[in-house]
Amino acid sequence: QVQLVESGGDSVQTGTSLRLSCEASGPPYFMYCMGWFRQAPGKERERIASIDETGPTNYTDSVKGRFTISRDNAKNTLYLQMYSLKPEDTAMYYCAADLWYNRVVAGTPNYWGQGTQVTVSS
Repeated sequence: QVQLVESGGDSVQTGTSLRLSCEASGPPYFMYCMGWFRQAPGKERERIASIDETGPTNYTDSVKGRFTISRDNAKNTLYLQMYSLKPEDTAMYYCAADLWYNRVVAGTPNYWGQGTQVTVSS
């Protein structure tokens, strides 16, 4: 079973940058497809970025061009680099993992972290 721990959330001003990290432990990390999700108060959880075990990435339109997902398999760590943050990016951010990329894209991966809060003020 994969354990995921996010970090890096903070309260920041509009236009600033932030990098989230997600450290994985358990079965070989490099085998897993990973994703970043977020959930704002009163809204449904949404997938914002995903990366499969070989590196190809996918982003939702609202973050395309501002956020970058990456992984360091040697460090068992997933990253989300966020630029030009906006108040509408305020949410709890979660990383997730699954052996099957389709499950990550569909929003139904088997493994989830506890989340890290990002708050962007204007």
